[in-house]
Amino acid sequence: MTEPTFELTLERIALIRRMVVAWNRTAAGAPIIHPDAPYGSTDRDGDIFNVTGDDDGADEEHRALGDALAVFCRNAVLKPGRYAYHNTLAKLSSEDVGDVFRDEETGETPEHVTFDVKAEHVALIPALAIVWDNARDVPAIDAAEPYGPHRAVADLGALHHEMQPALQIFLRYADLGPGLFVGFGASPQADQG
Repeated sequence: MTEPTFELTLERIALIRRMVVAWNRTAAGAPIIHPDAPYGSTDRDGDIFNVTGDDDGADEEHRALGDALAVFCRNAVLKPGRYAYHNTLAKLSSEDVGDVFRDEETGETPEHVTFDVKAEHVALIPALAIVWDNARDVPAIDAAEPYGPHRAVADLGALHHEMQPALQIFLRYADLGPGLFVGFGASPQADQG
């Protein structure tokens, strides 16, 4: 029996690069694509249209990004090192999801982040348990078992919270070209929040 394939297009890679990674505070916590601005602005369909040029297929394309994210995380390559990015979370609401850099007292988070991605971060990214958060309608990492059932979050210490900026950097800078991929898939997931 042939495994199903998934086509990772240039447009899907462009949307992945625009994804805004926030922090889901549920359970042990885990990265999640920001539900209010998955691709950088609060106009999700407009963001998709700006990349794909398709007015009618925004919902379908958005839903396909769960599988696209899983393919990208399992196959893209990033070298450890120091990276910087503009933190879109600085201008977004933190009521539903958070930011590991947000100051709890002031509510502020930096507009620019410089972060050292270590080999340990890069090694964890393909293990991320990517699911579809039905309540928020975005791809997320399973907050109960972020790295699958055989890896305890407690064993990772601070490295676990560092996965939000590490994943944001990975999505923006990792190398992967378009193509057909097998063994993909974001697992369906009920509400996480």
